[in-house]
Amino acid sequence: MKRELRRGGFTFKQFFVGHDRCGMKVTTDGVILGGWTPVSGCRRILDIGTGTGLLALMLAQRTEQHVMIDAVEIDRSAYEQALENVAASPWSNRIQVFHNDIKEYADNSNSSYDLIISNPPYFPEGTDCRDEARAKARYSHILTHDDLLIYAQRLLTEDGRFCVMLPCALGELLEQKALNLGWFVSRRTWVKDVIDKAPYIVLLELTRILQVCDEQQLVTHLPGRASYTDQFKQLARDFYLAL
Repeated sequence: MKRELRRGGFTFKQFFVGHDRCGMKVTTDGVILGGWTPVSGCRRILDIGTGTGLLALMLAQRTEQHVMIDAVEIDRSAYEQALENVAASPWSNRIQVFHNDIKEYADNSNSSYDLIISNPPYFPEGTDCRDEARAKARYSHILTHDDLLIYAQRLLTEDGRFCVMLPCALGELLEQKALNLGWFVSRRTWVKDVIDKAPYIVLLELTRILQVCDEQQLVTHLPGRASYTDQFKQLARDFYLAL
């Protein structure tokens, strides 16, 4: 049965993500992070800066019924929209959305998580942005990467994983900060639009347990961007209607 496409958001195979009131919209990059992040063995997951709730919803679809997911969002409009998206999904009993700053959340939380995921802010202060909500979603002065690492470390279980996505140069900076704080990189994937272009984002999996880093690259489109690669289809086929 063909699923009806709704306005004001993005229709996936099993859920709809409204994003008309959020500073950050649903993007292919977000879908890549949600499909790439490992979920085996997880019991509790935290999504920092959930925005529309996209990552929380994707991880709910990919995990078993006993896995509980918390999602934190500082912006009121995005929080309210994430609440609506979660309530309309098949996993409303497994996802809880909090309107909170991650610093305050971490300071008051007794929870620990096997997996923390974040698509964090990355535009430096001073970069022009068309509205306040988008600025809050994108500027790294709202949530510094140092703070992100510190609070993720506080909230993770001893053998937990922290997965994050950033533009390549900023990813390298965050990785160095992480190493200085005692993290280790267990997985690193460079993402390219097409095979003959340089990577534009990097996906990082950080742990506090020393292990050999699994380094890979992901190419999203065939030459000429005429179609998705098999690599991308493998990540997105359970979500995209066209796959």
